[in-house]
Formats: sequence, structure tokens, C-alpha cells
Amino acid sequence: MTLCGGVSIGPQIGSLEHGAHIIVGTPGRVDDHIRKGTLRLEDVETLVLDEADQMLDMGFQDTLDAIIERIPQNRQTLLFSATFPRAIEAIAKRVLKNPEMVKVEEEQAKSTIKQYFYKMDNNKQRYPTLKLLLLKFTPQSCVVFCNTKVETQQLCDDLADEGFSAVSLHGDLEQRDRERTLIHFSNKSASILVATDVAARGLDIDDMDMVINYHLAHDTQTHVHRVGRTGRAGKKGIACSIYGEAEAFKIAQIGEHYERDITPEQMPPFNLLDKPPYRPEMVTLMIDSGKKQKVRAGDILGALTGKDGVAGRQVGKINVLDNVAFVAVERNSLKPALRKLTEGNIKGRKIRARRLTR
Repeated sequence: MTLCGGVSIGPQIGSLEHGAHIIVGTPGRVDDHIRKGTLRLEDVETLVLDEADQMLDMGFQDTLDAIIERIPQNRQTLLFSATFPRAIEAIAKRVLKNPEMVKVEEEQAKSTIKQYFYKMDNNKQRYPTLKLLLLKFTPQSCVVFCNTKVETQQLCDDLADEGFSAVSLHGDLEQRDRERTLIHFSNKSASILVATDVAARGLDIDDMDMVINYHLAHDTQTHVHRVGRTGRAGKKGIACSIYGEAEAFKIAQIGEHYERDITPEQMPPFNLLDKPPYRPEMVTLMIDSGKKQKVRAGDILGALTGKDGVAGRQVGKINVLDNVAFVAVERNSLKPALRKLTEGNIKGRKIRARRLTR
């Protein structure tokens, strides 16, 4: 079962009374249950610390130590980290015994990702440059990286105010909002995901067209990790980085990593800013029934494509959660899809459906 913050703790306590073979949780909520006595760890055989470097960056060192103290020393411990800074070395020495180090090389062939670097004359050009890149490449699936939560939310709001289909992902989001943001983005009904590095860890989204570094990463390893979000499984991807003179040293470090000289690209023509923002191909409908109402993805597809319904090829991803479901449909089929769902029924009962907005 899952133990995450941002949702009521009561149902989690009820579920824990029945026991669980595997607990997947965030440090803060796991610690809450330990303190309440609703989670006991004396029988744990395997401990996994995933994205350990980011948990330390988020200030969970003391919380992790408190949790680990409750777990038997006679266990298997697995520690996963995209980077291996000194803080990770320190925690590895404390919690691992005679560990084996397994390193995975970059999977992307250098030819699958085309990187472009754009140098600004001053910081006032940063936002217009971002808009130029979006209007030039018109990606249907693009992650824009910022370095702080405040910058992430502000940039997302600015893009949305101008008509771009943008959603944000950062550490201040409640779990429900995070889920809906990722559904919006992964089913192509939001074209732009503005995110921090912490929030974007673990994203596994197919066919991501493009990555834009609105701010350069703090270190080269993180830059490589960001860029690797696109161009997966042999597909081509584009990565653009915006920088100023003050960040030139970072560009030099990135060049050393890739063993190439980096020269800035010519800015796209400024008349692109006269173009209206492009819209995503899909829109998302939210249905007021889910797994607990015995609704399955096939039921939703059948309700949409039945008599006088939409074509199957116009239906995209379907996500069924506990009490709600989401289905992506092509933008030009929005009205007939809504009519078909609201006038029909699923599992013999009337349902309510509406378009999910940002």
C-alpha cells in the first residue's frame, strides 16, 4: 500500500490494520505512522531508498535516520540515486554493509538527442526566448525545468495567462493535484510541464518531444539527467538550454562532459511572437466513478465508442483511480464524447463527466 502525505491519514490507518506485504511511502508520512504506532517495522526484510539524493536535498536526513533505526539490522538494503554526491556516500556507509556498486551508463545514443544552446544578452530576454522556442518547435510534450518551486509556479502561471497549455509540478503540490497534473501531461492534453528537478524525478512518460532548461541545472550530472527525459527508446528528442554570461562557466562544464565545443545558436525570428499559442491535440474528461465502483478502462472505452459515439482512434489514455477516472479524447471530439458519457451509463448507472481544466 501507499503512504503519502497530502491525503487524509485516517483511511491509511484503517488499511494498515489489515497488514501489507509492501509499503511504498514518503519519509514524512511513514514517520507519522511510526510515531502514531500504526506502522511497525520489526519484521521488515528489505529496505529500498529510491531517489536517495533528492530525499537528502529535501531535508529528510533526520527523518530517514529515525525510520532506519526502527528497521532490523539484519536486512537487505537497496539504495538508488541518479547522482552520487558526498551526502549519498555518507548515508551509504552508515546503512549498507559490504555493498556492491552497480552503475548504469547513459542509455541514450548521442545522436538521438539534438541539443541547442541559446545565449541571452540580459536576463529580461529569458521569458521571450522561452516563448520563441515553444512557438518555433511547437512540442506536444515538453518539460521546462526551473530551479525553484516559486519560479516553477510563476512561470507556469505566466504561460497559462498567455494561452499556452501549461501545468506545474513541484514539491508544494498536494498528492491529488500531482496525480492530475501528471495525467494531464502524460495523455497529451497539456503540452508543457513546468517542473523542478525534485518533482520531475521518476517521470516515465513516452514520446516526450522536448526538454527546455529555463535555468541551467546546478551541476552537469543534473543537466544530463534532465536532457535524458527526451529521446528515449531510440526516438529523437530536442533539448534547449537558455543561459546568460553569468552561466557561461556551466556551459563550459557541460561541453567538457560531452567532449564538444558549445557555441550558441541564432535566436529564432522574433516575429514568431506574433503567432497565437498552439493548443494540445487532446483534452481530458473526468468521470465521477472509479475502481471502487467497479469501473474499468474497457467500460469507459465502450461507453464512448458505442452507437453514435466517437471513433476508437479518437480516444487516448484512460486512467482509472479509486473513485474517479480520466479519459483523453481528441479536441474535435470533445462535445460528442461528453454527450455520449452523460447521456449513457456505465455498469448500469448514470455517471457525471466534465472537462478537466488546469
